[in-house]
Amino acid sequence: MNSFSLTDLERVDHRQPILIAGPTASGKSDLAMEIARRHGGLIVNADAIQVYSNWRVLSARPSAQDEAEIDHALYGHLARDAHYSVGHWLREVRPLIREAKRPIITGGTGLYFTALTQGLAELPPISESLRQEANDRVQKYGFQILLDDIDADTIQKLDVQNPMRVQRAWEVQQATGKSLSYWHSQTPTPDLPLENCCAIVMETDTEWLNTRIEQRFEKMVKAGALKEAAGHLPNWNENQLSSKAIGARQLIAHLRGQLSLEQAQQSATIATRQFAKRQRTWFRSKMRHWHWFDATHCIG
Repeated sequence: MNSFSLTDLERVDHRQPILIAGPTASGKSDLAMEIARRHGGLIVNADAIQVYSNWRVLSARPSAQDEAEIDHALYGHLARDAHYSVGHWLREVRPLIREAKRPIITGGTGLYFTALTQGLAELPPISESLRQEANDRVQKYGFQILLDDIDADTIQKLDVQNPMRVQRAWEVQQATGKSLSYWHSQTPTPDLPLENCCAIVMETDTEWLNTRIEQRFEKMVKAGALKEAAGHLPNWNENQLSSKAIGARQLIAHLRGQLSLEQAQQSATIATRQFAKRQRTWFRSKMRHWHWFDATHCIG
């Protein structure tokens, strides 16, 4: 893994696209804003939850002030019930890479970045009836029932701790009769190979990151996350992709009287820490050839 600093970043060709990956609360958006202020650029979202319009606060989307100062794209542009996949994201980001001023692609969804830099097989569409069947199976039996049907080769390469990835692999196999690993073997040329961009991973100390996570969720609640959650109560659907926002389930439980606010905050903070740990493990495994940037030197 290559260490990288602000000094190194200044030496990068200012026309070259920038990729900034990292765990939640690591300061990715802060770094993207700093680069854009110094050298210009369009900040492009690479986070699977920040695409939804209904969670500005809870998903830590850029503020309205940041969006007014610097151009942003693919943030909050989808309705809460929209289905969205890495394929959708890749199709939307392609014209931005070709046509936009310098893209600064920023987020924590590692699969978006690997699809962008390594290529993505075009998977057939999944019917709503099959997706509902998967949801029903999970609700009745748990995710193990899906894992039991997925081939060993796909399981070996799959993040089995990520429910959305497990369900996607099951749906593809059921819909096409071919495994997800087969479809990935049909991967085309990538849209943005690593040699054509500056790819950065935010490296963080565990204690430093955990403190930021705890402080950030407290700030989110004060900034209106509870009000956002209250707006979902009448039509809450835990199976919607937008409902996977970390903290959403806990705040809904609080609003239903099932948890105190303190319990909801503690549970959401623990879930966020666990998610960040999975992200860091994934980045170390999949992004060893990226530049590793010490977040504490930039963010403090």
